[in-house]
Amino acid sequence: MGKQSRIKLVKIWKKKDFIKKATELLKTNNVRWIHSAFVDIRGILQDMVLPAREYLSGDAFTAGIGFDGSSVRGFKSIEESDMIYMPDPKTLSVMPWVTDEKQKSAIILGDVYEAYGGKEPSVVDPRSFVAKRAVAEAKAMGYTGYFAPELEFFVFSSIDPTKLTWDLWAAPKSGEGDAWGAPRVVPNSPEITPGGFVMRPKEAYYRTPPEDTTVEFRNEVCQVLDDNFGLTIEKHHHEVATVGQVEIDYKYGPLVETADSALYYKFVAKNVAHNRGLIATFMPKPIYLDNASGMHVHQSIWAGGKTAMYDEADDYAELSQIGRYYIGGLLEHARALTAVCCPTVSSYKRLVPGFEAPIYVLWSRRNRSALVRVPLYYKGPEFAAQKRVEYRGADPSANPYLAFACLLAAGLDGVKKKLDPGDPVDEDVYKLSASKRKELGIKELPTTLKESLDELKSDEVLQRTLGSHIFDAFIELKTNDWNQYCLYVSPWEIMKYLDY
Repeated sequence: MGKQSRIKLVKIWKKKDFIKKATELLKTNNVRWIHSAFVDIRGILQDMVLPAREYLSGDAFTAGIGFDGSSVRGFKSIEESDMIYMPDPKTLSVMPWVTDEKQKSAIILGDVYEAYGGKEPSVVDPRSFVAKRAVAEAKAMGYTGYFAPELEFFVFSSIDPTKLTWDLWAAPKSGEGDAWGAPRVVPNSPEITPGGFVMRPKEAYYRTPPEDTTVEFRNEVCQVLDDNFGLTIEKHHHEVATVGQVEIDYKYGPLVETADSALYYKFVAKNVAHNRGLIATFMPKPIYLDNASGMHVHQSIWAGGKTAMYDEADDYAELSQIGRYYIGGLLEHARALTAVCCPTVSSYKRLVPGFEAPIYVLWSRRNRSALVRVPLYYKGPEFAAQKRVEYRGADPSANPYLAFACLLAAGLDGVKKKLDPGDPVDEDVYKLSASKRKELGIKELPTTLKESLDELKSDEVLQRTLGSHIFDAFIELKTNDWNQYCLYVSPWEIMKYLDY
């Protein structure tokens, strides 16, 4: 038997084992409904709900589920709409908030295939075509990529778009100050917290109760993720923005599995919030004049069962030459990466000076004003496995499959081409003069969605990573967003220019 045949046979047996475990989980929990989910190009979950019997019979796992691809943003045109959804049994998770015994529900993620006997993942699918292909290309180079995103988000008690205001203190109606612009934070309470406290803008980081009113919500989200969705929670805390901005960190893992976890992270946060009468949003910048939400992506590459990024002999950051080349790739592609990692108009209201978001293309150790940072908490070979780089130019509106795949491809392009990242900058780059930045050759990230899309159009490495279909659909979708934004007359414009 040939090597490829043996590998295929092993995969078949592994899938059978996972299917067996999944069906046991369904039976043990008396699950009746299964949310069969995948993402569109934007990274938004799409969902078909099937009776559990379709899975217990094995048909859904083996033959897949037919669906209309023309109704999914960026997938198919109407004349070639039939597609197949193939659920991944490893991702099956029971939703504990559905407590009605007659309606017990689970969710599963999967891949998208062409219909009528298609044996390969469809070019429209971010998970199977982009992310898994990036993993395979890394493997062909002898590497495995590991990722750990830090997703920040806001929790509001209500959002009324008809009552937005530009005034910082115009509408203090809620527990932690207020989301001026009138989203209101957890809980739906008086103007100040029950203890009489107000958290000031940009001063809420790591605050404790009673000022921090989000602890019980975060505890519940972490418990569900840890107990039901397979994420290993490392810590959670209040973030910098005063009005219900939080962060939950989970353990690193391989690219596809970590992107799956990012989707479940969002799904659980939104559902736990909903059941508490709240709203969880991963919009990058919902609040005027306070910090926005980012998604700092920690990443490392391994070869032969050990990290390729550690070098004990390196005095600067115990970072290997391979690690430096990887950073070189991230910096080389940074401006184009911004389109995929910061894909909304709101993203660029985060990438501005004064709010701890990166705007300059450089690297450093420890330095949080750098786009690429090498964390430096511990020293010595016993901590080699923790050696990694942190890419700070991404936010939670990104499709995690596309973002992680493009980051990996960019970094490995640096390794392949031995791209020198240049000298690190260990100063607060925000305080450097324009002439000093020019002297150091420091470039800036795009300042608008349109600018980043133009950069993506000229980046062959990222285009190849996305594939022609997703690249074209992504450009079309995001250009449409930009055009709509440019045409809209905002309340700020009325306020600013009505008396002209």
